[in-house]
Amino acid sequence: MIPIRISDPDDPRIAEFVSLKEKDIAGRGDRFIAEGKVVLNALLSLGATERFSVEKLLVLENRLEGAGEIIDKLDAGIPVYVADRAVMDAITGFAMHRGVLALGRHAPPPDLAGFLDRLPGNALVVACCGISNHDNMGAIFRNAGVFGADGVVIDETCCAPLYRKAIRVSVGAALRVPFCKGGEASDILAALDKAGFATIALSPGGKTDIADIRPAGRTALVVGAEGPGLPADILARTTTVRIPQAPGMDSLNVATATGLALWQVARAMGRLS
Repeated sequence: MIPIRISDPDDPRIAEFVSLKEKDIAGRGDRFIAEGKVVLNALLSLGATERFSVEKLLVLENRLEGAGEIIDKLDAGIPVYVADRAVMDAITGFAMHRGVLALGRHAPPPDLAGFLDRLPGNALVVACCGISNHDNMGAIFRNAGVFGADGVVIDETCCAPLYRKAIRVSVGAALRVPFCKGGEASDILAALDKAGFATIALSPGGKTDIADIRPAGRTALVVGAEGPGLPADILARTTTVRIPQAPGMDSLNVATATGLALWQVARAMGRLS
């Protein structure tokens, strides 16, 4: 592999990397931007390569040697572009400290029913409704990966898990944990029910302490956006649980709450060592 030098920030060969703070191509098609060695190693891991591919790499000149292990994993013919600090910063629109970017493409996802059917008989999934904050989405995926969830389902109002910031916050888990985008939250609940999932919804007003949940078989943890939380019609169709907290506070951050709940449910399902 011979790196291709980029000296002009307007070079059309690296157009997808231009002005990353002002635009993000995720959610507008089947492409996305991955950033940093940890994330790119996740992108090129065995499980991820079944769902994702890499189209090109852009590397900061003084990070080229350190990126060798990543470059060695690329298929032959994938171009690797290299730029010095001034050109790289001009391309991305900010100081790119991580020094390596990839343009990725994801394969067409299965429909929701097909996605759920492919999961194991004792599957644990997270169902997200209205999660529009990229930091929260990334953290939810990180929690899902750490606590052994088999997948994440997002409704049509959620932000894309493959936004650059969401992938980065997830520390690559958004590329490791399988996910599927469904339609409305009510449609997702119907699909979960049809696929044999027991649905547990997180809510400050939940009727059951999360520590008292004893999941059996397929289990879906349903979480909603901060502020409004889950709609009343969704709560009415699920087993509602709460995480006890000190008096005087409103609620936990949704990503923190998801992590605590996943730990408890995964532990009860015997998934943690």
